[in-house]
Amino acid sequence: MKVIVLVKATPESEAGGMPTKEILTAMGQYNEELVKAGVMLAGEGLHPSAKGVRVQFSGKNRTVVDGPFTETKELVAGFWIWQVASMEEAITWIKRSPFQDGEVEIRPVFADEAFGEAFTPELREQEHRLRAEMEKQQSA
Repeated sequence: MKVIVLVKATPESEAGGMPTKEILTAMGQYNEELVKAGVMLAGEGLHPSAKGVRVQFSGKNRTVVDGPFTETKELVAGFWIWQVASMEEAITWIKRSPFQDGEVEIRPVFADEAFGEAFTPELREQEHRLRAEMEKQQSA
């Protein structure tokens, strides 16, 4: 199963605080373990919400709201995409992380089968074609 691990923002990350060399080293070693185990598919840190925007949708209307956003506990500071056998495996991995404080959220990513009959053979083919094109672009 594929999961996304959402690293929640903290007041420090929202203030633009950067991790120390020690934290970066520990996280690099942890990420290396994840990659060697075939778990980590992607992962990135995010800039503070002050550098972001939100786009709100209401019918055909689109409203852009500039950051920063006030509810730090609702914000994401980074993420991983992992391939694991189960939610229990994802939990085991995150417990090994070098985090000393904060919070992460782990959520399953929908697999094609979850969409049932609405995900027609034509839509499945399109999805597979687009994924192959994205992979091709990333390796170029």
